[in-house]
Amino acid sequence: MRILVTGGAGFIGSHFVRTLLGPAGPGGDLAVTVLDALSPTGDRANLWPVEDHPCLEFVQGTTRDLALIDALARHHEMVVHFAAESATDLPAADLPAANESAYAATNVLGTQTLLDAAVRHGVQRFVHVSTDEVYGAIPAGSWKESEALAPATPYAASKAGADLLALACHRTHGLDVRVTRCSATYGPYQSLERTIPRFVTRLLAGRGLPPSGPALPTREWLHVDDHCRAIRLVLDGGRPGEVYNIGGGPELTSKQLTDRLLTALDADRGRVGHAIDSAPPPGARPRYAANWAKIRTELGYAPRHSFEDGLAETIEWYRDHPTWWQRGRPEQRERRQQRERREQQEAVR
Repeated sequence: MRILVTGGAGFIGSHFVRTLLGPAGPGGDLAVTVLDALSPTGDRANLWPVEDHPCLEFVQGTTRDLALIDALARHHEMVVHFAAESATDLPAADLPAANESAYAATNVLGTQTLLDAAVRHGVQRFVHVSTDEVYGAIPAGSWKESEALAPATPYAASKAGADLLALACHRTHGLDVRVTRCSATYGPYQSLERTIPRFVTRLLAGRGLPPSGPALPTREWLHVDDHCRAIRLVLDGGRPGEVYNIGGGPELTSKQLTDRLLTALDADRGRVGHAIDSAPPPGARPRYAANWAKIRTELGYAPRHSFEDGLAETIEWYRDHPTWWQRGRPEQRERRQQRERREQQEAVR
């Protein structure tokens, strides 16, 4: 069994690869190829626990490279598609100006390139990894997989477009496509641009939390291990042409998340600025929630990590791996320094 994992050096993709090649993986004749562009959130260091595994091959490149994708699809039976230009939890001012165009180029066109190659070469199974943000906001209750999509941000719109292309490819060409949509994910190896590792590493470094910035939408928070187990269940037992929501973590507001982080780190709440009580920025919906009853009843999925245990494990990982999060690549350091200067300016006002 040969599996192509796009975005396999990113946060969730690398965890999926480490799981596949670890002691609990399928074993046998498994071979895994990781394709990753090594953008600011992709890092080969995320694969170091399995980097010398004889069944792992790493290829640097993008899903927009037609010749490369064609060559890779020819030699793989399965594709798990994580690769995406992803949104972060930061204010728009902290994001590159070209991000919105990159969302369309990578998330939409890159996905279509991959789907085309999969059809040409008879890929047996294609799992497209997406987000619950494609549904848009919901004031109460939760979205089922059958709901119409109403994305509120350019990132979510690009992911929704990719979802629809993948499902249309199944209906038109018969490609065995399965789509997953997950809530917010956290855990070891997550980029410092994301909320939980950003807060954790600042507190571990004795610097306190950011003094300003927009509050986050209310989200469910799921440990990356539970997310990847759910994807594996869909890969092995999901139905072609179906969408599976993935969830099971606690639903937390910005304030609740901050309180839990401070409690887990035994930190003083006085170190928190006023950001946690501010309104969400334009386009950031107040609440996302997806109903995951389908994957529970059909595939037997249930999360194994409580938020308290998962958060404690995550904090311990960052505490034990300072060289991983303190080094950063030049572009990561530059973005982090720009953000910190902006935070210092806000604190002075």
